[in-house]
Amino acid sequence: MKKDVLHEPFELILKEFLDVCPRGEHAHSFFEIIYVVAGTGIQSINTTEFAYKPGHLFLIAPEDSHRFDIKTPTQFFFIRFNDIYVQAKETGPLQRMEMILKNASHEPGCALKNDADKKVVRSIMEALIAEHDKKDLYHKELISQYINTLLVIIARNIMVSLPSQIDEQSDSKAIKILQYVQANIYNPEFLKGEHISQKFGISEAYIGRYFQKHMNETLQQFVMNYKLKLIENRLQHTDMQITEIANEFGFTDKSHLNRIFKKYVGVSPGEFRGKN
Repeated sequence: MKKDVLHEPFELILKEFLDVCPRGEHAHSFFEIIYVVAGTGIQSINTTEFAYKPGHLFLIAPEDSHRFDIKTPTQFFFIRFNDIYVQAKETGPLQRMEMILKNASHEPGCALKNDADKKVVRSIMEALIAEHDKKDLYHKELISQYINTLLVIIARNIMVSLPSQIDEQSDSKAIKILQYVQANIYNPEFLKGEHISQKFGISEAYIGRYFQKHMNETLQQFVMNYKLKLIENRLQHTDMQITEIANEFGFTDKSHLNRIFKKYVGVSPGEFRGKN
């Protein structure tokens, strides 16, 4: 699979109308915001699919694989930025930006959940496109400010799906553990207490209590809840067989997943899929 690299802190690209996605499935080493200016089709990210239309905004995190299946001629506006750009934001709402943005990984659909924010983002995108085309005095400074505002809006929408106790004052190491779990959710070996304790320099006997102290739930609970959230997305947005989903998330077999899912969600995966 193709993998793109970004050599600047950020770049903007306004594509001409496309009938076919020229890239096919690919991944990045950077973040990418994709705004649909016009057109319709299907966006696929990490095997899940979502029908897009004008005004939809997608956030692609590093290492996410994605592609577009274009149904009607589509114009995309791309904003690409790397970890250096994010990590330079040392204060204010952007302080935890990297963790918040990477939480969007594996999530299908438009990153904007709030209708009022969608209207604001449309205006920001129009201003970004105009500024990008004109290249007037101070256009780089203005573009940077527009992008910062856009990232805060996106982060606010993503925060809805984060554990409620996370905010700008959250313990940094606990957040890094959370982010590590999210990045390795498909690798059960990396999620064992022994492995995580060595990774973060906390004793295996204490790491569970440490995480619970700062996140108000045990590490084991967080891992299970995050897995179940992703499994629900698979059931709602893909045609994957339940056996395939069980294998993807490290369950012994289909019956193991059925038993765990029903214990926590109240219905079997098949019943959940039928209802949703």
